[in-house]
Amino acid sequence: MEFIRPDINLDFVGKRWIAIPISLTLIAISLVSLVLHGGPNYGVDFVGGTVIQVRFDQPVTAEKIRSAINPLGLAGATVQRFGLEGDEFRIRVDRTMESKDTVNPESVKEALAKATGVAVDIRGVEMVGPQVGKDLREKALLAILYALLFIAVYISGRFELKWVISAVMALAIFGAVTLLKLMGWSIPLQILAALVVAMAGFIALNLRFAMGAIVALIHDVTITVGVFSLLGLEFNLPIVAALLTIIGYSLNDTIIVYDRIRENSRKMARQGLAEIINRSVNETLSRTILTSSTVLIVVLALFLLGGGVIRDFAFAMMVGVVVGTYSSIYIASPILLQWQKRAAKR
Repeated sequence: MEFIRPDINLDFVGKRWIAIPISLTLIAISLVSLVLHGGPNYGVDFVGGTVIQVRFDQPVTAEKIRSAINPLGLAGATVQRFGLEGDEFRIRVDRTMESKDTVNPESVKEALAKATGVAVDIRGVEMVGPQVGKDLREKALLAILYALLFIAVYISGRFELKWVISAVMALAIFGAVTLLKLMGWSIPLQILAALVVAMAGFIALNLRFAMGAIVALIHDVTITVGVFSLLGLEFNLPIVAALLTIIGYSLNDTIIVYDRIRENSRKMARQGLAEIINRSVNETLSRTILTSSTVLIVVLALFLLGGGVIRDFAFAMMVGVVVGTYSSIYIASPILLQWQKRAAKR
């Protein structure tokens, strides 16, 4: 199905000097927000504690809930609206029910009902120990890192037929991460070091397709996490699942464009790389828009109708699909062009 003329010729490559500053600005805003907030707003999955989900018969304000639970010794609790109706909230406490100062859900329920004068229902209680949360956080970050590295191996083998070289590089990076872990480096520093080593390896081994794909994926993940940081949304295990899904979706879109670039490089051998990239993006534009639109309709339905539990996941997917489609066109492909220009200068 094609609703865009097959002979369309939009100048995507020529607009890259508009797109790249936009991307750099979004990434800068995301990083500044993460630094100012001390990292993502980790949920109970990653920091440990107790979450009590309550629902009122009538809408109430978060301020009333905070004032009601303060006498229970929960002055530091986080109260967050859960859902669109305005009558459901999540109360997050740093303490767990296994600690000395236990959190009693029934006491919370009674205090809320008394202070607000509205009937309260405890919808759920979730408890995660601090050590378990720390382990989950480390494993989630490493899962994203290893996903990026193994994708680099696949891209290098698929488009440049350098399976052995890229596999050896991935194993070397894995070994470096393991060594840094034994040396006591934090997980964020391990990830940063691994990415720096990977980028240097791509340049040294001339793995241009892998470089383009990985830069685009890092771009997508950074902006999505930055949006969550700016909005103060919780970063939990479902969001990690959304990020891994976004990585897969964005990579699929990038591979479609890369495949067409490789095909057109043979057909249009006498044309410059800029013309080949532009032609390839235009030829895959119809498929890209159809795929992205279909996914967006599904995640929009989940966001509006799926309930509070899945709403943040759906929101992350919406941001990721838009950013991933954009990066496949304006980030992954133009990197090939810049790479060629750099090689020509050398």
